[in-house]
Amino acid sequence: MAGWQQLFWDEQLVSQKQQSSADGLRVHIFHLHRPGVEKPLEVRLETDVRWQPFVLDYRLVIDDEVVVSGQRTTQDIERQTPPPNVPVTKLKPLGLLALGLKLFKSAKVIKVVLAGASVAAYSWLFSFQFALGLILCLVIHEYGHIRAMKRFGLKTKGIYLIPFMGGLAVSDDKINTRWQNVVISIMGPTYGMWLSVIALIAYQFTGIELLAGLAVFNALLNIFNLLPILPLDGGHILKSIGYSQNHYTGLIVCVAGAVLGVYLSYMLGLTLLGVLLAVGSLEIIMEWKYRHQSHLLPMDRYGQIVSALWYLFTVCSLAAIIWYLASTSDNPIMQIPLHILRG
Repeated sequence: MAGWQQLFWDEQLVSQKQQSSADGLRVHIFHLHRPGVEKPLEVRLETDVRWQPFVLDYRLVIDDEVVVSGQRTTQDIERQTPPPNVPVTKLKPLGLLALGLKLFKSAKVIKVVLAGASVAAYSWLFSFQFALGLILCLVIHEYGHIRAMKRFGLKTKGIYLIPFMGGLAVSDDKINTRWQNVVISIMGPTYGMWLSVIALIAYQFTGIELLAGLAVFNALLNIFNLLPILPLDGGHILKSIGYSQNHYTGLIVCVAGAVLGVYLSYMLGLTLLGVLLAVGSLEIIMEWKYRHQSHLLPMDRYGQIVSALWYLFTVCSLAAIIWYLASTSDNPIMQIPLHILRG
């Protein structure tokens, strides 16, 4: 684990060791009492952890006899069942909503009812054509999350569209690593980005402004999802990157990245985006010291770099689509997303 090693026997905690960022051997020792036998069994579990990349060598010794030994990597951790001591977090509004959905997820009719309600709600606010386009954006975005969940072998329950709130990709299984959290979170905006790119290319060939509107408003929807604010996708991504750091260097990098993002936002006149970036980054940085209080396996340096570059590429691509259509189109509707970002 990131902050400690805990050993369970029959779902009971029998040994705990503090785990620093340094590699090294940790030895857990506990005793098992047998009925009718005075002398208990001495059980010793030896673990040798290397973080970059993550490798765990282990050896189980009972009364000085080696019973089993082996090795586990990140891929093994991804496939395991989360430990029984996963910290309980306070339920937030979206968490309560997801919990409510789980009570009804076995009934497929609920999905149909929620989808119909979403179309009706967005048609009432805008127009029927715009509502269908927005539903398409939401479904593609959530489908990206679903595909990522399936890639890690997680059981999924499908997509639920929530009127006025967007959508949810629901899964029964829990994740085990911060890399899983990053991939699942960022695949939604990534699928959304490709939808905008395809719509923009189709607009260039056909001149149909509905396609341009789909590209720009879908880009706006996904770029807001990438803001570093929990429980948005961007909050989960940057939190996983920041919480995988084991030294103050990681915190300094997170602060520098946040400052750079805010500075660029104000230089480009995106005032609202800059404010939200500042608030969200501050929230994640303030919680950095609690990063070890989780069962999630942190990412190695390669995973951190890939995650950061993937995040920046997606944000920049979505912002470029908004900027391009606002600069080249005479339709004032195309200017709306850029004005929203400017505040």
